Amino acid sequence: MTNPQPKLDPKASVAKPARTDEATVAAVLASHGDFFDRHAALLAQLRLPHARGDGSTVSLVERQVDVLREKTREFELRLKTLVENGRANDALAEKIQVLAKRLIRARAAARQLATIESSLREDFGVREFVIVLTRADAELTSLDQRCLRVTSADDPGLRSFESLFASGKPRCGRVRDQQREYLFPSADTTIGSVALVPLGAGGVLGIMAIGSPDVDHFNPTMSTDYLARIGELITAALDAAAEPAA
Repeated sequence: MTNPQPKLDPKASVAKPARTDEATVAAVLASHGDFFDRHAALLAQLRLPHARGDGSTVSLVERQVDVLREKTREFELRLKTLVENGRANDALAEKIQVLAKRLIRARAAARQLATIESSLREDFGVREFVIVLTRADAELTSLDQRCLRVTSADDPGLRSFESLFASGKPRCGRVRDQQREYLFPSADTTIGSVALVPLGAGGVLGIMAIGSPDVDHFNPTMSTDYLARIGELITAALDAAAEPAA
């Protein structure tokens, strides 16, 4: 009697190709830095697509050189950016120092305001700005200046800036239409972005607003350290003059 032959599964008889885990290969190569030292022939055989994407190939060593060159270019760009930022910060610090010296020499309120205006326009390149004071002496109140507005602390127009006063820090970016119309009712250009600087703790003295037609010139991500310093200088210069006479 013939024993029946077992049936074979045709799928089981075909060996499945092993699937290489790329992460495992990468981990092995990373932990065995001398792999290609021991397999120099393999290193010479490896060909990789060129970074240009033109269909040509390069050796692994050539690709490594390209990668190192690209990293060097990135480092050079970062260094260039850091140097440029450092120079820009130095220039700003010098302008602020010049403003401080000019304010010290300008003791009268009218001269202080003229100094602030000329410095912002000539040194900082500001085209549109306004200083809103909630208290001022007779000399400032009598001045007919486009960049100065004297109002009361309970001015309804200032209510929209309560969050700014509460933070006590400058703020940059776009403003609501109501705020823009309050600050720049007769601006020569369309105001796209604004830097808001509270004057005095909690904006007790008022607010300074600098406008730009560029919607991205003043943006929420920019540093406001220098704006805060300028605000402190202006506050110190105008605070005494803004005090009502005893």
